[in-house]
Amino acid sequence: MEDMKMLGTTYDPKEFEKRLYDKWMEMGIFTPKVNKDKKPYTIVMPPPNITGKLHMGHALDLTLQDMIIRYKRMQGFEALWLPGEDHASIATEVRVENELLKQGIVKKEIGREAFLEKVWEWSDEYRERIREQIKKMGSSCDFTREAFTMDENLSKAVRTVFVKLYDEGLIYRGNRMTNWCPKCTTALSNAEIEYKESEGSLWHFRYPLTDGSGYITIATTRPETMLGDTAVAVNPDDDRYKALIGKTLMLPLVDKEIPIVADSYVDVEFGTGCVKITPAHDPNDYLVGERHNLPSVNVLDDHGRINSNGGKYAGLDRYEARKLIVRDMEALGLLDSIRPHLHNLSTHDRCGTAIEPMISRQWYVKMEPLAIPALEAVRNKDTKFVPERFEKTYFNWMENIEDWCISRQLWWGHRIPVWYCDACGETIASVDAPHTCPKCGFDKLREEEDVLDTWFSSALWPFSTLGWPDKTEDLEYFYPTSTLVTGYDIIFFWVARMVFSGLYNMKETPFDTVFIHGIVRDSEGRKMSKSLGNGVDPLETIDEYGADALRFMLITGNAPGNDIRFYPERVEAARNFANKIWNASRFVLMNLNDELLERYKDSRNYSLADKWILSRLNSLIADVTANLDRFELGVALQKVYDFLWNELCDWYIELIKPVFYNGTDEEKGTSFNVIRNVLIAGLKLLHPVMPFITEEIYSHLGDEATIVTAPWPQPDEDMVDLETEMNMNAVIEAIRSIRNLRQEMNVPSSRKSKLSILPQEGMGEAFVMATDYLKKLAFADEVELVTSEPSGKNNVAVVTGDARIFIPLLDLIDRDKEIDRLRKEEEKLMKEIARVTSKLTNEKFISKAPQAVIDEEKEKGTRYEAMIQSVRERIESLT
Repeated sequence: MEDMKMLGTTYDPKEFEKRLYDKWMEMGIFTPKVNKDKKPYTIVMPPPNITGKLHMGHALDLTLQDMIIRYKRMQGFEALWLPGEDHASIATEVRVENELLKQGIVKKEIGREAFLEKVWEWSDEYRERIREQIKKMGSSCDFTREAFTMDENLSKAVRTVFVKLYDEGLIYRGNRMTNWCPKCTTALSNAEIEYKESEGSLWHFRYPLTDGSGYITIATTRPETMLGDTAVAVNPDDDRYKALIGKTLMLPLVDKEIPIVADSYVDVEFGTGCVKITPAHDPNDYLVGERHNLPSVNVLDDHGRINSNGGKYAGLDRYEARKLIVRDMEALGLLDSIRPHLHNLSTHDRCGTAIEPMISRQWYVKMEPLAIPALEAVRNKDTKFVPERFEKTYFNWMENIEDWCISRQLWWGHRIPVWYCDACGETIASVDAPHTCPKCGFDKLREEEDVLDTWFSSALWPFSTLGWPDKTEDLEYFYPTSTLVTGYDIIFFWVARMVFSGLYNMKETPFDTVFIHGIVRDSEGRKMSKSLGNGVDPLETIDEYGADALRFMLITGNAPGNDIRFYPERVEAARNFANKIWNASRFVLMNLNDELLERYKDSRNYSLADKWILSRLNSLIADVTANLDRFELGVALQKVYDFLWNELCDWYIELIKPVFYNGTDEEKGTSFNVIRNVLIAGLKLLHPVMPFITEEIYSHLGDEATIVTAPWPQPDEDMVDLETEMNMNAVIEAIRSIRNLRQEMNVPSSRKSKLSILPQEGMGEAFVMATDYLKKLAFADEVELVTSEPSGKNNVAVVTGDARIFIPLLDLIDRDKEIDRLRKEEEKLMKEIARVTSKLTNEKFISKAPQAVIDEEKEKGTRYEAMIQSVRERIESLT
């Protein structure tokens, strides 16, 4: 045991948090070994993007993972928490491009290689920032195994999977309707689309029939796309238009003849029942076009400007063209009406730009063959979701999955491992760059320009980080991983893709449990965002309160899958809790005596308080362990908090102070061992959430070099004594009630008084054993047990569930005030009885509540009835 004087007089996390983290790193205790004699427990960190600093959502994610991995490490697992970062293709390229523009540097002017050098510089800088932020959170991850999605071994894994999928016909290249971002000038998958409710307009245009017999009216929210219309469709069962099917229309502004086709896709009830068909710019129109062999006319370029197919509007931005087209249609007398229209606008989730559906040539993964086994893995519980309700999100996505567009028109990212031979037209997919065409021998091959979707590499994270495709020791030992901790917002982005990638490449699901958490909102329940200015920097919070306090706040009240709210006052309350533990530990350390600890280490001559705290501790250990195994982290923390603050600090330490000061050597030695063992166990239970303060205190108290690898407490069922707990709870309730009464009556603590206790049947012995506690903590100079109410009217009565306690205080206070106090107590008890009665007469409650809960309510009702009877008798004796 270290010199107890080294524990500072005040709790100051800045004094020890960095020092302790550096100590852990030097010890290498976060770096597990491949050890066949121990079970592995693996968590791969969801890699933060290298686009900026960590936010409060990252802080929550890191704290949850660290709490789990520290718990498993203490349980004796070879616990690996593998950290890393994601290159974040689109987001990083946009950020770096914008930073260069501020310096007057244009991406396309400096070229691909020079631009990528700039991105690598950015990457190195921000990866180091993120690494330091992760450390400041107290994260016990293994930085010797840190990974980056652009590392060479991970890039090799990406190329290997691409070639494997390509060779098996699961990757193909084709012209298809694609989500296109005109700002980022790249294709996007459906998962990268964010739908925003938008107030727009619905324009009704007249298209004249070419035979001069009239016109039909169509409705559109995107007038600029009419330049690419190749038909108008009506429902074949719509009597209004049956006679027009097969006729032609003159497309205004373009002066092109287009047909009227019949297609059941058209909703008779929506709009006019006539739908303009633009196969090149709408996914539904594209399908109609395929059914009717309609041409596709693309009228937009990659930047969302009208191209040469747009006639006089060529070169205009899509929204500028829209205004002119509406104006020109009105001038021609072909604008029927404009109506307000609320609709969901498809936007790019990264930059917020409105998406343009466009036909383009892209690379795709065939998803159905991959989705089927991934669905079965979750249905068969090979991978479980916590909470289970999030399986629905997973199933909904996987059951309706479309082929995955994996190509992006960017420079930063994994370049698609494909080369083209212009001599013979051969397409070559290869893990390593080929020198010549395998078909014709031509040696000047053209490399594919596009890069892969960021999620393609992220999908391989659980096994590429462990060395795959090489057969490494780490891969064999630590894969499959154990638990994935992530937010509900990326179940389909990332979780689903990891599952099917793990099954396809490793023949095993990548993790057995997906622990889903919510997001951190502000105190008003709003999502934290730059636009609202309500974000909270976790590092600033740590600087003010310490990492332990922030971690504690993030776990308190946290339930799997639910959002949490950030309250600064709760971080302050967490720091106050840390301060409470610190001061209690200082008191214990200042009073322990090594010689008495050793002499009476095997003593079992326990006091009532000793038996009670040991019983409560062992019940707590069992409960907290079960909660953590069920990922009920917030529930577990609340139990540890209640025990340490209320039972250990507020009660047990106060109960044993007389022993510390005036007990015999054996009494002292016994209590010293109890308090030391209980405090050590409590610190261990708290350690996964508050690693720094628990380590600092443990270093002066514990047997091992560090609490990080100290064994997790094991419950001793023989120490659980429910009768002792009941007796001690009765005493605590009596002391608390007496204190409250004296405070109400403004009786100073220096004024001692006699206590006459009339216990309920079977509770007498408890109060006899607790005489010393009552004298010390209930300010009594004498304690006696009585069999009936003492005579005389100068007694004030305290009524608890286990006793009536009479205190001769009426010589000091007003009798009428005491009667008034008792009547208020009677009123409060009547409300409690009414509440219990209401519950027990509610059929819905009786039918749904567990029997144990019903029995508990009945027991409460009986206790309240006895208490109110005692109060009424006391009122009667005073009047």
